[in-house]
Amino acid sequence: MKPLFLLIEILLILGVTIKTIEAEKHSKKQKGRNVTTQVSVNKVKQDLSNILEQGKPINIISKKENLLENKKNQHKLRRKGIRNKDLWKRNKDHLKPQAKNNSTEEGDQLFKTGIKILQQSKSQKQKAEAYIFFAKAADMGNLKAKEKMADALLFGNFGMQNITAAIQLYESLAKEGSYKAQNALGFLSSYGIGMEYNQAKALIYYTFGSAGGSMMSQMILGYRYLSGINVLQNCEVALSHYKKVADYIADKLEKSEGIPVEKVRLTERPENLSSNSEILDWDIYQYYKFLAERGDVQIQVSLGQLHLIGRKGLDQDYYGNAIGLHGLGLLYFYGKGVPVNYAEALKYFQKAAEKGWPNAQFQLGFMYYSGSGVWKDYKLAFKYFYLASQSGQPLAIYYLAEMYATGTGVLRSCRTAVELYKGVCELGHWAESFLTAYFAYKNGDIDSSLVQYALLAEMGYEVAQSNSAFILETKKAKILEKEKMYPMALLLWNRAAIQGNAFARVKTGDYHYYGFGTKKDYHTAATHYSIAADKYHSAQAMFNLGYMYEHGLGITKDIHLARRLYDMAAQTSPDAHIPVFLALMKLQTVHLLQDILFFNFTKRWKWMTLDNTVGPYWDLFVIGLIVAVLIFLLKNRYG
Repeated sequence: MKPLFLLIEILLILGVTIKTIEAEKHSKKQKGRNVTTQVSVNKVKQDLSNILEQGKPINIISKKENLLENKKNQHKLRRKGIRNKDLWKRNKDHLKPQAKNNSTEEGDQLFKTGIKILQQSKSQKQKAEAYIFFAKAADMGNLKAKEKMADALLFGNFGMQNITAAIQLYESLAKEGSYKAQNALGFLSSYGIGMEYNQAKALIYYTFGSAGGSMMSQMILGYRYLSGINVLQNCEVALSHYKKVADYIADKLEKSEGIPVEKVRLTERPENLSSNSEILDWDIYQYYKFLAERGDVQIQVSLGQLHLIGRKGLDQDYYGNAIGLHGLGLLYFYGKGVPVNYAEALKYFQKAAEKGWPNAQFQLGFMYYSGSGVWKDYKLAFKYFYLASQSGQPLAIYYLAEMYATGTGVLRSCRTAVELYKGVCELGHWAESFLTAYFAYKNGDIDSSLVQYALLAEMGYEVAQSNSAFILETKKAKILEKEKMYPMALLLWNRAAIQGNAFARVKTGDYHYYGFGTKKDYHTAATHYSIAADKYHSAQAMFNLGYMYEHGLGITKDIHLARRLYDMAAQTSPDAHIPVFLALMKLQTVHLLQDILFFNFTKRWKWMTLDNTVGPYWDLFVIGLIVAVLIFLLKNRYG
């Protein structure tokens, strides 16, 4: 691998990308800005090229300087009469790690600068500049910077997608012990993107990645053991993997529950408004209420105080604001600005919980679970955790998983615990890729979108599995061979179907019915349609199943059951009315033709089917005939 040439390639691609972005954003009237941008990009390219080109000369100069320094030191030692060769050797060896440390420190500083720019960036240009720092740091051997550059090449950040270069960089990083690289190589092997499709090798990469600390690898292994994907299904092993990630997520969630009371200024802001502008006050109140409902604890406390003292047009109300009551409960629970008082906290939490506020329900559950100010009561803890979980409160879901995993207060259930842990794990920061994947797809960058969705799909996200399958079905992606797309799409549709997606279940049936990515199998198609119809009440599945019963495709022919399924489809969805009407009309017409053509001649001719007389596509002919008759009747009626 040649990292310097790779970085040059990255630089060239990055320069073209920035030019393209700027050209799209500015009109012809803003030529001045375009010139400035081009100059800055050229400067960045020149700077990086100089760094890359000077790599070898710098090393040579450093060697010469080291030799001169060593000779001086040796000469001094000889003049003093010290001829200890071992001492000279130690002095020489000391210079190498010192130079290496200087390079490492500079690389770390460049990486930190890039991260700072990335966090504060408000435009694509600023983000691109951050990656210039990452490229410089990577050239100095900074591991994290190399990982950033490899990810950019894989996911196509700023149009930089180059799968081959990304794989080369990941392979180099894997040798250096990068768990992120192990996870990426496992992902690429599992899909056959730029690498050989090899599930066994993918499993090995994921195992090393999880051992090194990759949360993504942990999630992937948890999902694989839960679903039995290329491993023996094992709930306990899945539980172990998911719990590690869920513990990490829960810790992040708990730490973000800060209550900086000294920054609360909402009670002061309304006083700066005119005392006669009660309507404006009410609008501001509604706005702050919206912010409070999003989880802003400061605003929750302030709204509680407004209702407590009846300020600015609000009635004095000790019980009407669940958000504020919960905020006041938090003050007493954590002792922020007031002494810790569990009794007061419990009182406010109960009032807020009675009004259905999920965060207060969770806090009550936690108090009973941990015995904070109350006697431990796992039944009450379960009750409040369950109530809060119904509104999606993440920490409540986590503690429910803990209770099911350990059998605390409930009958132990590995499967339930894993499903709950999985829900918590899917709140991780990696879920942000859903946004970037969507915008990439919207902007026409299909390959970048597919890679991001596919990684999320590998981690067990049902939505990502459906999205990946949808993209593959269009056959617009270029990172996979055409012949691999339908089989991979079928695999992903099926995984999404297993996780409860009714549309994916119907799609799986369609693939087996038409032979997309697999052999035609009417029986399997009918099975999938039956599941979608019975379990999810899918109108499309009912209609498809009715058609199969009508024609005896993969199942025993049953006209009466076909009619019943057609009727059920019409009742389930208004969109099915017209297709069902045509299908039933076709059935009636077919029976009429059978009566005319066959029943009057049973004594002289043998029974013959319409397939033999009209052909295999007679049903389409009949539908066309019905449509023609309907058009003729409507034309005569309104003509």
